[in-house]
Order: sequence, then structure tokens, then C-alpha cells
Amino acid sequence: MATFSERDRSKSKVATVLRVTSGNFLEMFDFFLFGFYASYISKAFFPVANEYASLMLTFVTFGAGFLMRPLGAVILGAYVDRIGRRKGLIVTLMIMALGTVLIAFVPSYATIGLFAPFLVLIGRLLQGFSAGVELGGVSVYLAEMSTPGNKGFYVSWQSGSQQVAVMFAAIIGYFLNHALVPAEMNDWGWRIPFFIGCAIVPFLFYIRRSLEETEEFLQRKVRPSTQQIFRSLVQNWRIVGLGMLLVAMTTVSFYTITVYTPTFGKNVLKLSDTDSLLVTFCTALSNLFWLPVMGALSDRVGRKPLLLIFSALTLLTAYPALSWLVANASFTNMLIVLLWLSFLYGSYNGAMVVALTEIIPTTVRTAGFSLAYSLATAFFGGFTPLISTWLIEETGNQAAPGYWMAFGGLCGLVATIVIYRGVAVRDRLSNLETTAALR
Repeated sequence: MATFSERDRSKSKVATVLRVTSGNFLEMFDFFLFGFYASYISKAFFPVANEYASLMLTFVTFGAGFLMRPLGAVILGAYVDRIGRRKGLIVTLMIMALGTVLIAFVPSYATIGLFAPFLVLIGRLLQGFSAGVELGGVSVYLAEMSTPGNKGFYVSWQSGSQQVAVMFAAIIGYFLNHALVPAEMNDWGWRIPFFIGCAIVPFLFYIRRSLEETEEFLQRKVRPSTQQIFRSLVQNWRIVGLGMLLVAMTTVSFYTITVYTPTFGKNVLKLSDTDSLLVTFCTALSNLFWLPVMGALSDRVGRKPLLLIFSALTLLTAYPALSWLVANASFTNMLIVLLWLSFLYGSYNGAMVVALTEIIPTTVRTAGFSLAYSLATAFFGGFTPLISTWLIEETGNQAAPGYWMAFGGLCGLVATIVIYRGVAVRDRLSNLETTAALR
């Protein structure tokens, strides 16, 4: 009977993880589609004579959504910390779905003129606003429902769900490229994955509505008001800022090896869409493997060693790896380099996400986590495709995106050193106070 009960609880935990990460799946599915089909979107909504300028306008629109994330983190994050994790996650899914539907069904510039790029921008802003708290809400929920000693493993599935979304989108793109000719893809084929995203929204609502509130939140006797949460965020600005730098390594790496990879493979390395999609699929599959493995390892050896090692490796190897790839462009070499970068990203992020839930004060855990993550995405990760494209154009160096990724590694390395030095000082003072009290 005990064995059956344990098996039953295990199934319940798995089902809960699937339900809570469903919104993450939709968010990354749409974000990846926007990055992968950027060249098609640029022709549909931003048709200017210069192809580079058209692509840049598309990436500016893509990045604009990330500027809404900090606002969503503060407003929706405070809402989640005040009324509960479950209700907040349902609200974020509703807003995100509205943005998805808007982008999927907006007519092209040729049909409605300037209203087309304007409506696409509104859709991206809505997605960014909801995503501002989605990652934080999901991460906090997973941390609070995890079993003792396995927090890193459970929280890693926040990022794991994003990799499943990238793989799903890559598979759809692969079959579309085989089923449709380039003219059809340019005209209407690129919209099909967005329509699929709209079609799965009702199912995601259905499974997320069955979520239960976390026991940790229900047992909390004092729930701060929105004003108190805002005040606490201001008081904890330093840890939020350090958290932003901690996340910078994750967001820059992730958007480089997933969202920007198809554009890099097609426009820079001159590989086919199919080759770029296969590499992206394999990269996401690699991410999905390393994230829970390293999350579980961080439960055993601690967060700090993994954060230090893999941020340092990113700083030292990102540019040399891309430089070698540019000089020896091929499908096989692109796969080798991206799998290496995936190993660095997955190993770092497996420890980073759970570390961020642990350093943010409990009363503002969702808002603080979301704000740190959103600021990092807004200032670093979200504009990675734009910055990478600009770096190549300005420097004439096709491996220049490696400098940007190395900078993300530097941010993570510095943040880790400062944060855990502060944690060590805090623990030492706490021990001294305890010893004094015992005397």
C-alpha cells in the first residue's frame, strides 16, 4: 500500500509540473516562431527597400516586447504574491493568449498599411507584459511544491518546458519547409505555426485551471499588500540588481543558441532552413537533457560551483567557438558548436533559476524574481538577435555575436561572486548572533 501511495504521489507531482509549465511552453513557442520566421515577418509587416533595415525593424519589434516585462513583473508579480500563485498563472496565460491571437491574424502591410506593424507591436507588448511574471510565477510555484532536497531538479523544468516548445516549433518548421515552396512560405505558410499556437490555447487553459495553490503560500499568515510589496522591492533593489546580472548569462545564451540560431545559420553561414532547424532542434534537445541533470547536481554540490564554472567557460570559449564555426561553416560544425554552447547554458541555468528563488526575500518572491528576470531579458537577452545582427554589420566580423555571449558570461560570473560573498557574510553574522545568544 505504501508503494502504491508513493507511486500515486509521484504521478501527481509529474502532472502538476506539466500543468504549471504549460504557459511557459506557449510563451517560448511564440517567441521562437517570431525569431525563426523573422525574415518572413519583415517582408509581411516591415517591407522597406533595404533587407537589413527590414530585418532590424522586425528585431526591434521582437525586442520591444521585452521592455514590457519589467512592468509586468512589478504589477502582475505583486498580484501573484498577494492573491496566490494559481490565480496569477491563469491571468498571465489569458494575456499571453491574446497577444498570440493578435499576431497570428493581423493582415499584412500590403492589406492594411501601417496598422499591420502597429498591431503586431501591440501583440508583442501584450506577450511581453504577461511573460514578465510567467517565468517567475512558474519558478516560484515549482520551488514551493518541490520535495525536500530536490528543489533544483523541480525548478529546472521551468526552462525545460521552453526547450520542448522550441523542439515542437522546429519540427513544425521542418515539415513546412518540405511541404511548401518558398513563395508559399513567404505569402502565408509562416502563419501556420502561429495558428497552431492559437489552437492549443484552450487546452492549456483547461489543464492550468486544475492547478491547486501551493501549501507554502496557503500557510503564510501574513500576505503583504501591493503597496508593501512595492516598498519591499525598492528596499531590496541591490539583490534584484544582482539577480538581473545573474540572469543575464542565461538570457543572452538562450536567445543566441535558439531564437537567433536559425537566422545566423541562414543569413551568416548560408545554410538551408532545414539545416538550421535541425541544429536548433538538437540544441533544444540537449538543453532539455542538461537542465534537469545539472539542476539535480546543484542539489548535491550547491549552486555556487556550477554558476562559477559555467559562466567562466562561457566567457572564455563563446567567441573562439563561433569564430571557428564561421571559418569552417558546415552543418556538422554548426551542430558541434551549438551543442557545446548548449552544454554551457543548460549547466549554468540548471543551477541559476533555483538559486534566484533562494536569494529573493520570501514575501516578494514572485515579484522580485520576475523583476530580476525581466530586467535581464529586457536589457540583455531580448535584444540578442538585434545586437548580434548589428554587431556583424558594424564590425564586419561574422563571429561578433560571440563577444555578446561572452559578456553575458562575465555578468553571471561577477554576480555569482558578489552574491555568494554576501551570503557567506550573512551566514557568518547569523552564527555569531546565535553563539552570543547562547552565552
